[in-house]
Amino acid sequence: MAEAVDREQVSARWLPDAEQPTALRAARRRLADAMRRTITLLLEVDAPVEELAAAAAGLEAFNERLDGLPHRHRLVGYAETATAGRPDALFDSSPVTGAANPLAPPLVLRREGAAVRGTATFGSAYEGPPGHVHGGVIAAAFDELLGMAQTLSGQRGMTGTLTVRYRRPTPLGRRLDFAAHVDRVEGRKIFVSGTLHADDVLCAESDGVFVAVDFARLERLAADQP
Repeated sequence: MAEAVDREQVSARWLPDAEQPTALRAARRRLADAMRRTITLLLEVDAPVEELAAAAAGLEAFNERLDGLPHRHRLVGYAETATAGRPDALFDSSPVTGAANPLAPPLVLRREGAAVRGTATFGSAYEGPPGHVHGGVIAAAFDELLGMAQTLSGQRGMTGTLTVRYRRPTPLGRRLDFAAHVDRVEGRKIFVSGTLHADDVLCAESDGVFVAVDFARLERLAADQP
């Protein structure tokens, strides 16, 4: 079994329990929402060259402005659910669930008793088959979903294996419902399964095996990165 999480220890990459001012957090989320909208519009709008050039110039100027500000070297909260050790942590930076990360749809997850449930609506930026969500994006969503579910075992872990079975094409632009739970625990291995529905239609299901690791090992992994 993994060692108990030391809440006083600060990760080399993340600040797990740091408090971020409410106004700052709201501003980051608002900006991320605006950036998601820009990404969608870029894919969907038939804009003339001059409009695209003007938008690019404005964005380049804004990027220069941001680049001149102090840079953070650590993230507040966690960048993924599986290694947090609990489902109620801050995941604003996650590429899947991060409300402050414009790469994220985002997938919104919540704990309901012994299960984790979630919702997401994927737009044009996530298209694979015409009108449907890219299979790799679905796999990433399951990895995050099952990763949060495995924390209900009381451990934090990393993905060992992830199997996705695609039952039906998953539609873009519609609310999707996710659910996952822990099936069993065998030593350091946590077995988890989940489903993805569009209305009452099962679009995909997944099984994963997560391997429990202690916090000190995660520290070492982060410290080895440049």
